[in-house]
Order: sequence, then structure tokens, then C-alpha cells
Amino acid sequence: MKIRRRLLLAAAISLTVAGLVVPATRPAFAASLTEVTGFGDNPGGMRMHIYVPDTRPAAPAILVAMHGCGGSGPGFYSSSEFAGLADRYGFLVIYPTATQQAGFGNCFDTWSDAAKRRGGGSDPVSIVSMVTYAQRQYGGDPNRVYATGSSSGGMMTNQMLALYPDVFKAGAAFMGVPFNCFAGAADFPPSTSRCTGGSMDRSPQQWGDAVRQAYPGYSGPRPRVQLWHGTADTLVPYSLLQEEIEQWTDVFRLSQTPTSSDTPQSSWNRRRYADSSGTVQVEAYSIQGAGHSLPSTGMAAAAIGFLGLTGGTTPPPSTTPPPSTTPPPTTPPTSGPCRVTAAVNAWNTGLTESLTITNTGTAAVNGWSLVFTLPGGQTITSGWSATYAPASGQVTARNASYNGAIPAGGSVTIGFQATHTGNTGKAGAFTINGGSCTAA
Repeated sequence: MKIRRRLLLAAAISLTVAGLVVPATRPAFAASLTEVTGFGDNPGGMRMHIYVPDTRPAAPAILVAMHGCGGSGPGFYSSSEFAGLADRYGFLVIYPTATQQAGFGNCFDTWSDAAKRRGGGSDPVSIVSMVTYAQRQYGGDPNRVYATGSSSGGMMTNQMLALYPDVFKAGAAFMGVPFNCFAGAADFPPSTSRCTGGSMDRSPQQWGDAVRQAYPGYSGPRPRVQLWHGTADTLVPYSLLQEEIEQWTDVFRLSQTPTSSDTPQSSWNRRRYADSSGTVQVEAYSIQGAGHSLPSTGMAAAAIGFLGLTGGTTPPPSTTPPPSTTPPPTTPPTSGPCRVTAAVNAWNTGLTESLTITNTGTAAVNGWSLVFTLPGGQTITSGWSATYAPASGQVTARNASYNGAIPAGGSVTIGFQATHTGNTGKAGAFTINGGSCTAA
């Protein structure tokens, strides 16, 4: 298919039920993001952070969650819902940080010859070393390893599934490109690339052959694949979603015609490609009107449901946020003061902002509404770990179903993506449940 040449990945975003979880038999680890050094062979020169929930099975599943160009592991931790879901379902989350520059900074290497060969070196080998470390250090289950990522991280998700089908059991790629889309270093950055510039048009068999040739002779099971793309994405063109579908359906020897299609949520169009046993091997979401802003609220939950990290089949999210399981907010707060730490990552006409809410009082907060003021010219387009309304001016963020309780001394992190007209300042004038917060 013809791909429009419309990409400038310098702005790539680093945004984006019920399994039994028993306490680990090993000493408990603090549920906070931890950097790991010396994790093993690291030809990509990457950094590793890991999130280990306090409550988890003796052999927890492992999710590798990868940021977009210009991002970082800690940034993706703060700007996505995966850590909160890990607390709920007891899986480990590895957050790699890419250090390849490629004209943009911190892009995962999906273009070099080394990165496209199993065991060839560069970032893929480093990521496998991180997985091995998590298995060794935390007893991670080698039969339950998964990958996900946004933009550059979505591209690397496809990369890891192609190169290491014996390591990864499934993956969810947001705003990615097919494996081996970039012809080499000369075909990167994407702004001058044949992959994303309009001249890439391969047949399903050609795409499938690229995956098969990545691990010659491999005859074992292939990882199931979930794909996401916004129809209004002008950074990584939406047309690349079809190329990804063609690649993975050919790998599974499936028809290009979906076995089912539906709309699990308003603006979410889903196509499913099942094998003869009825198992959905490839699932593709087209998000109507969405730009380069995935994953947004609810999508991480849908992704881990597909991957099997919820311990069962999770129904798709409803069109409205699920009701909170915590009591309604108290007004005025009885929990004492609070502190909000804001961090902005801006580019051209867009930005992401993470807000860490810390309860500095002596009693727990059970249910919260955070009110803040956006600088003039900023408009929220999507958010995570909370619901946001209205999109500009004085905004109210209300807790999600899984993060309504903030213990004394505890914190939650939420965030949003916004457009701007030149003012990239931080939000301010914070109050929670009617009480003023200190801005840090």
C-alpha cells in the first residue's frame, strides 16, 4: 500500500480480571522504580529500570515497556498506566532507556544490521539481558514474558517479537512499524526514510519472510500480536498499521480478512484474526481521530488483557471510566497537606506533563480530585491514570479506579498530553479535594 510521507519523529511521544496474586516467598521489595546496573551483556549501552510490585506471585510475569524517541524508561513509567496495573495483577515491568541518537535522541535501534539479527548486538541483545536479569533476580516466569511500547518502543516491540519468538509470548505495539521496515542506518531518521516516507509497499509474504529470516529454522510457536494506531497520526502514518497486519497475519498463515470486527469502545475499531482453533493471533485497533498520542486512558488495560497478564479474560473497557472502588473524596480534606511535582517535556506544538501527587499529611486520602490551572494556550488532548475535564483553563483530574487511595507519605503519578501555542509552562494552582497543595 502507498504510504504518505509525513513524519518527523523528533516529536515522538514517550507517552504513550482477576488472577490470584500471593505474597512472594523472597524478601519484599519496595514498590518503586529502581535502576539496575550491571544487568548483563549490554551492547546497546542502555539503562534499565524495573518496577517490582510488593505483592506478586512466586514466579511473576515480565512486561518490557518501551518509550518513544526522546523519552526514557522513567518517563514512560510516569506517563503510562502499566505500573499501576502491575500493582493490581502482580507482574514485573522492565523500563529500558534507549541511548541511540539517530538524529533525535534516545531512539531504540530498529535500523542497524546488528539490531535486525538474532544475537547480532545493539539494543535487542541488551533488552534480552534485562529479561534474563529479572528472571534471575526476581524469579520471573520465562514462559510469561511480554513486550509493549509506544512509537519507537512500538517499533522495538515488533523487533523483539520477530527476533526472539522463544523469549516473548506476545506483544502490544502502539504506533509502530513492521519489523525490517527500515533498510539500514541510511534509512533513518524517519523524516527521510522509505519506511515512513511514502515509498514502502511490500506484499504480506515479503513482510512475513522478513520475520521468518530473522530466526532461520525456528519452528516453535510465534508470539501473539496486538497493534494500535490513530487514524490521524501524521508522525508515524496510520497506513503503516495495515503493513503490520499484513506481516503478522502472514507469519501465522492467516487470511488478510479479519475473522471478526467490532467497536469495543467509542472510536475504537478492532479487527481480529483468529486461527482454525479460534485463538486470536493478531488484533488491530484503529483509533478514530487520534494522532500520535497512544496509549491513552484504558488502552494499557486492554493491552495487558490481550497479553494475558490479568490472569483471565478481561472485558474491553467501557466508554466511560469504571467507577472508583474507593470512597468518594472528602471535602475539605481531612488528610492534611499535599505536594504536586510537575515535569514537562515539550516539542514544537505539543507537550506531555507528569504530575506526582504526594500526600504529606498524616492520614490516607481515599478518593481524590486534583484541580489545577493550565497555562494559556495549552489544551489537553489525552491523559492517563486519571480523567480530565475540561481540556483547558481550570482542569479537574479525578482518580482512576486503581489509584484513589494515597497513604500518608505516599504518592501517585498521573499525566497528560497537550497542544500549546508557545507557552510550555507547567500547570499550577493545585488543590486536592478542596485543599491547597504545594507546587514543587
